[in-house]
Amino acid sequence: MSMQFNTFNAFDDDTGDKAGNQSDKVHVRVQQRNGRKCITTVAGLADDLDVKRICKAFKKNFSCNGALQADEEVGDVIQLSGDQRTNVMGFLVDQEICHKEDVVLHGF
Repeated sequence: MSMQFNTFNAFDDDTGDKAGNQSDKVHVRVQQRNGRKCITTVAGLADDLDVKRICKAFKKNFSCNGALQADEEVGDVIQLSGDQRTNVMGFLVDQEICHKEDVVLHGF
């Protein structure tokens, strides 16, 4: 008696890129705080960009609070109050800071 199961490979969407190519992507994540409160983090922006100015533009355009955090692994990380993932992606693409395929939205 042979049984046929549908096999699912979780790594099918892997394009074969190594970690060196993964480092130049911008990661936009949302982190749950307490209750309904959450923060959005933007990590992986290029080193030659003025991250402080980008954070200021995020705060002004999205009407939210924001802060810069220094991280040893990924460099400067922008923290924004609320779920601003789609707003951040739209802003980065519209202002031509990075390409749409270079932005990775986590949590959808």
